[in-house]
Amino acid sequence: MTGWILALVQTLFVVLFAPFLVGWVKWVKCKLQNRQGPAPWQPYRDLLRLSRKQVVLANTASPIFRAAPYVVFGVTVLAASVLPTISTQLPTSSLADVIVLVGFFALARFFLALAGMDVGTAFGGMGSSREVTISSLAEPAMLMTFFTLSMYVSSTNLSSAVAFLSAAHFTLAPSLIFSFMALILVAVAETGRIPIDNPATHLELTMIHEAMILEYSGRHLLLIEWASMLKLTLYSILIVNLIVPWGVSLTLDPHDMAFAALTVLGKVMVLGLLLAIAETVQAKMRLFRAPQYLGVAFILALLGMMSHIILEVQ
Repeated sequence: MTGWILALVQTLFVVLFAPFLVGWVKWVKCKLQNRQGPAPWQPYRDLLRLSRKQVVLANTASPIFRAAPYVVFGVTVLAASVLPTISTQLPTSSLADVIVLVGFFALARFFLALAGMDVGTAFGGMGSSREVTISSLAEPAMLMTFFTLSMYVSSTNLSSAVAFLSAAHFTLAPSLIFSFMALILVAVAETGRIPIDNPATHLELTMIHEAMILEYSGRHLLLIEWASMLKLTLYSILIVNLIVPWGVSLTLDPHDMAFAALTVLGKVMVLGLLLAIAETVQAKMRLFRAPQYLGVAFILALLGMMSHIILEVQ
């Protein structure tokens, strides 16, 4: 029972921290651009404001459109519950499989794309089409990355992978370098960040994620926006715990888990700082160049697998 309580606490920690990470990235970007900008906790105010607004539905909206926000948010929270964020020994560790994690993200994207097309607006259909196109290119690269990682650690379980990489005998192999580079590129595309997408724009020629949710309002928009923030946080935690695995608790000791929470918090904020710098120094690329970007990610993942087979398998 103690393990399940700690798993619940870990999930709440990730869910509640997600808006702050988005606010932190925005705040750093504003400072780098010599602008005042909102406070890092501004996303909490935005979510609270959306919770007080009335839900407005189109006459052509079906039950899928109404249910999609709850499905997207619920599936993303499930992904947060299985991800090894603070400890690798929680009861949910057995469910922390890479295929399960990719499946959760794919299910949320499927319902969001359906909701974008459901009302029948031009923007919604355009955003859904673009989202599915990018996901069809990003998911193979992600699976190839996780496949290479699973070959290195001899397991598809993320908790086992983090525990293995945090061990003293861990060395940074060429396959891991290529895989981590591919994972970063895929994470940028999957979370809709620059240069693939810009979450701060509503221009017709550039928006992808925003186009699918233009018809949402009130608590429905709150759930979708929160799920988007949570998705960015999950990818950030996944990257820092795999690339810099030290600090994650390998036990259920409360003191170790508290230290692990502070460590993960610091690593994610540093990653958010690097993300803000990267988005400041580069511009959004054209949509038709996104396949080339994701093709590079797939090639890097493939090079990682070949490096493991040729150089590391004995």
